[in-house]
Formats: sequence, structure tokens, C-alpha cells
Amino acid sequence: MKFCSACGASVSLKIPEGEDRLRHVCTACGTIHYQNPKIITGVIVTQGEQILLCRRAIEPRYGLWTYPAGFMENAETSAQAAAREAQEEAQVELTNQRLFSVVDVPHANHVHVIYCAELANEAYGAGVESLEVRLFQEAEIPWSELAFQSVQRNLELFLADRQQGRQQVHHIQFA
Repeated sequence: MKFCSACGASVSLKIPEGEDRLRHVCTACGTIHYQNPKIITGVIVTQGEQILLCRRAIEPRYGLWTYPAGFMENAETSAQAAAREAQEEAQVELTNQRLFSVVDVPHANHVHVIYCAELANEAYGAGVESLEVRLFQEAEIPWSELAFQSVQRNLELFLADRQQGRQQVHHIQFA
């Protein structure tokens, strides 16, 4: 950050009084510009024993598989954001949506809020951010082609929970 969004003057990095870390502070008006993690929401969508995955049509990780996910927008809940991402990327409607995991990714300044849900009907297809959308049996999941480590970890936990008949909320931390 080089300029203050409040007055346009230059900013400098300093530790404001009462704080414990460097912040961008306006040299003219004194506005402190906080930078906070981005929230990503996603959803593990199932139909019976199958899991819906999308092949990414965007960077990062173009061409690799993931569940529907993306950045949360202002004025929506995390559950609404996950359902919106599912609609945008896989053209699906959800039912029985519940919180599945919270994933801390401090090196990327992200927090992922992941839900699981069922398809409300049999309709699905590739949205503009997906090259392809498919339902996979557990044995068919393309583990070596998953887009992100967090996707792999969430799918592993989801499948383990399903096998053991559990429904719990997970907290995952990546260094």
C-alpha cells in the first residue's frame, strides 16, 4: 500500500500506539489501514455416495480438481457464499447444508469455511469457472490432480467421517 484511501496522502509502515505489529498508517490524516485475512467458502457436495468435483477453468491451479469454493462477498453469510459458489461453478442447488470445517491458512492470509451438502436435484454442469464437473465414487477421486492441499485434507476427513458414521466440525491448520 502506498497511498491512503481516506485522503490520498502517502502511508508508512509503523506500529501504532497500543498495537503490536506494523500497519500502514497515513502520514497526513493518521488513518490506520488494517489488512486482514480473506475468507474463502466452499462446499463438499454429495449425491448418494458420490462427490461432486469441478475442474478449474481459472488460475491458480488451472485444470486441477476441487470442490466448489471461492471468496466470500460482502453482505452474505458464509453458508450463502458457499451455496453461491456451488451455483456459479457447478450449477447446483443444495440441500442439508452444514458446517464441515474451518481451515486456517496463515501463510496465504486465508481462512476457509467449508460446508458439506447434498444435491437438491440431479442437475449440475460446468459454470464459467469450471472446465468440467463430475460426480466421483470414492475410488475414482483424482487425488494426484487435486488443486489444493486443503481440498485433499477436507476430502480425506469427509470420507473418514462418512465411513465411521460421524458428523463433526473440523479445525485444520496449515503452517
